[in-house]
Amino acid sequence: MAGARAILVTLALVLGAALSALALDFPTLSGRVVDDAGILDASTRAALTQKLADLEAKTTDQVVVVTLKSLQGTSIEDFGVQLGRRWRVGQKDKNNGALLIVVPGERKVRIEVGYGLEGTLTDAISRLIIENGIVPRFRANDFPGGITRGVDDIISVLTGDAAEWKQRAAKRPDATAVWGPLAIFLLVFGAFVLVFIMIVGAMPNARSSRRRRVGSGWLAGSGSSWSSGGYSGGGSSGGGGFSDSGGFSGGGGDFGGGGSSGSW
Repeated sequence: MAGARAILVTLALVLGAALSALALDFPTLSGRVVDDAGILDASTRAALTQKLADLEAKTTDQVVVVTLKSLQGTSIEDFGVQLGRRWRVGQKDKNNGALLIVVPGERKVRIEVGYGLEGTLTDAISRLIIENGIVPRFRANDFPGGITRGVDDIISVLTGDAAEWKQRAAKRPDATAVWGPLAIFLLVFGAFVLVFIMIVGAMPNARSSRRRRVGSGWLAGSGSSWSSGGYSGGGSSGGGGFSDSGGFSGGGGDFGGGGSSGSW
């Protein structure tokens, strides 16, 4: 019985995540720079677009800069992976896409990395770019400068300097090495408490149901059903592609949550 309830709880959490993804309002993929938050001037957008077009022409890697008005109540990690899958940035056979996501209203920034680039633009390198190049400029309210520096660093990694970046990233202490085991313990403990509460909360209902069946002889159960359009992650073209001066379009790439986040 407890095992069945645990499975139901897990399914409910998965369903909740899927419904949350459906509820998110993603911006339209209108260019290599999608400034939904309105923090970039025209000249900066044009310069970034040209750099990213040149990068794709040289490597086939696709990078998109996106600024958001808000995360709509979810985490930047969840929003980032869902947005990457919706836009399908990167080539389908290479999954070589990446997003630089900035949410100025919530002071959040993330580099979201497609499956195919995770070995090059690693989590550690992404964190180094954010902490050294982007966040210091954001703290000075220099959003164009921070985003430009972030794009320049990403391009540097993807065009041949990955080994040097990995060496630099390896010299930095990894905070996750300390917090990782504690975070895992807290997550497991939280899941256990949630399951326990669900089980205890269901007990009075179960006893009441048995009393009603004994007293009235009622034996018929009731069921319910629901349906929705469903959420198709990497399989959905979402906002589709677009054509700009560099001929860019989302190529069908997929994302699995690789990358790093920061705040200021």
